[in-house]
Amino acid sequence: MTENNTITCEKFLPHPPAAVWKALTDPGLLARWWAAGDIRPVVGHRFALDMGNFGSQPCEVTEVDDQRLLAYRFAEGSLDTTITWALHPEGRGTRLVLTHAGFDLDSPMGRQAFDGMGHGWPHVLSRLDSVLGDASPSV
Repeated sequence: MTENNTITCEKFLPHPPAAVWKALTDPGLLARWWAAGDIRPVVGHRFALDMGNFGSQPCEVTEVDDQRLLAYRFAEGSLDTTITWALHPEGRGTRLVLTHAGFDLDSPMGRQAFDGMGHGWPHVLSRLDSVLGDASPSV
């Protein structure tokens, strides 16, 4: 297996960690910036994300530290990767660090997903910023 099989993206969001956390863990908000799915910040919770043309992707929450860290297995049975969201308070905002790890770069599907998601994640994070900006102050 190729060693460097991890995508890391970070973005400063001018919103408090509580608002960013809600956008990551509230199914209605998550659907507005990334994918529909019944996510809940509970270790062991299984859910699926509707990835449009890529189908429904099964996930399982593996780690939760309220308003600090959320990790889940993503696309179990196909990509078998892990997505981790780390929230770091920074001034009046939040530095969000996304780590998407575990791609099998020796398989064509793993390589294609790694390349596509490597380019796609920055756009997804921009949509998150837009949703937070559009959201009411209660978010």
